[in-house]
Amino acid sequence: MEIITKGKEQQTVDNKLLVVTENGFGKKTDLKYYKLQKRGGTGIKTAKIINKTGDIVASRILKAEQEDLIAISQKGQVIRTKLKDISSLGRATQGVKVMKLAQGDKVASVACI
Repeated sequence: MEIITKGKEQQTVDNKLLVVTENGFGKKTDLKYYKLQKRGGTGIKTAKIINKTGDIVASRILKAEQEDLIAISQKGQVIRTKLKDISSLGRATQGVKVMKLAQGDKVASVACI
């Protein structure tokens, strides 16, 4: 989960949210697609979750100095990829394959550097 304040919106790279799922899918989405919610808000769908994609493992608001994504699987596989190579898609989409995983393996953690 990320909270966006007016000051933080100005510090983001093109105002993008990065989402990565447990089966290695990821995408960037413009923050302009997310409406402002107040108390009692019920949330906004950010990804199409199906068996193929798995649950969301991480979501990060991208900062100007961040260039790479490092993803680590439960079985110890590590990848590093450029954030610019991850597609910018709409809110309710699956995303694209960011990490190839072995049978039975899942993404455990991600970091943006």
